[in-house]
Amino acid sequence: MKIEEKISQRELVLPVLPKQSGNYLLAKQVGNLLYISGITSKFNGVVQYKGKVGDSLTVDEGYEAARICALNHLAVIESVVGDFNKVKQVVKLVGYVNCTENFSDIPQVVNGASDLFIDLYGESGKHARCAVGVQSLPGNASVETDLIVELFE
Repeated sequence: MKIEEKISQRELVLPVLPKQSGNYLLAKQVGNLLYISGITSKFNGVVQYKGKVGDSLTVDEGYEAARICALNHLAVIESVVGDFNKVKQVVKLVGYVNCTENFSDIPQVVNGASDLFIDLYGESGKHARCAVGVQSLPGNASVETDLIVELFE
């Protein structure tokens, strides 16, 4: 099944392509690797799930925020390569969770993005990952992720 069909079947809606908030590219292709810049949990330009996970937000809300980050990455992939099926595999995901000092469920939050990529891409969606807790994120977002994917030649 094509990725577009899976997205439709799961009734997923991709957000409007995120706007850059600095002097950088949303994505850069080097050979057949596509590096996608960090994207917060914005949906159509509005940060969803603002605040700290473990304080004003639950793990489940953080999970949903990470899922929104993944949807943004898909929007970037579509804009850069034009076809989700040109992704050979998801290589690496880095997740940053705006959380309290003693919050330790960071991996469960970042699973929101990981689970979506694995659901859509199957074995090719399994990836290396880093999940870290941070003091703050732009716009008081609860989660930000960046992504590396390999494209078919």
